[in-house]
Amino acid sequence: MSMKPEHELDETGIPHIASPPRRWTPGREWRTMYAFVERNFHLVRRYLSWEIVNIFYSIINAMTIGLISFAAPAKDKAATTLFLVIGALMWGYLSILFDEVANSITYERWEGTIEYTFMAPIRRLTHLLGTCLWGASYGLLRTLIVLAVAAWFFHLPLSKANLLAAIVALLISSLSFMGLGLIAAVLPLLSTERGAQATHIIQGVILLVSGIYYPVTVLPRFVQWLSNFSPATYALDTTRAALLDGAGLGVLWPSLLKLFAIGVALIPIGLAIFTTAEHYAMRTGRLKRNG
Repeated sequence: MSMKPEHELDETGIPHIASPPRRWTPGREWRTMYAFVERNFHLVRRYLSWEIVNIFYSIINAMTIGLISFAAPAKDKAATTLFLVIGALMWGYLSILFDEVANSITYERWEGTIEYTFMAPIRRLTHLLGTCLWGASYGLLRTLIVLAVAAWFFHLPLSKANLLAAIVALLISSLSFMGLGLIAAVLPLLSTERGAQATHIIQGVILLVSGIYYPVTVLPRFVQWLSNFSPATYALDTTRAALLDGAGLGVLWPSLLKLFAIGVALIPIGLAIFTTAEHYAMRTGRLKRNG
């Protein structure tokens, strides 16, 4: 009776032990996804002083933008201040989410772990969703902190605000920026320095056309049409309606449905583009830290 050898020789003559394929189970994938959340949490603890500085800057930025309403002639300064603060809060949240996803590759290069992460026996979808989950959780926490301080500083009229609808709008808009972040993450994957710079260009275009600090109608006509393609435009409209007018989910559901549809479309598109770029980067040796 012949015995099957435990070790098979590969083309180099080195014994190779084939690892058994991992079966997909929701529990295992969730634990793996949470591991990336926990890893990013420990990174925040490691650079806690920088995180405190970032939160402080976000608070000062929101206050500075809100104070613009006191210098501009306006009949209802409280509403104008809230309009500006909402823009600052939304942009802060979406920027955090976009940065955490789009620049996750850059962070991996800085830490020198990119090759280990990409060679780990995990699904790329699980890896990226874990990064997205961390970005959304961390961004929401920072946004609530800034909102609380801004509301105290400006005595914002939040008695009629629908906070539940605003939070739901934030979470649904997160899907779209996760998809955009996955697409933008391709740039630092393919180019170490220039790719990270290009992600800021994408952010700048979104900031310009989405009406963060002003109505879209003040933009030149040849720029206004771009706002229709930015998910931030719809996220701002729904959030401002919830906080300024107290609009509930029953009123906002058409805009929320549109935001959800954009997110559902962008995430698989972004994942497909990222996976294609990953295979190309591994084939051409672009995962080295020095690019």
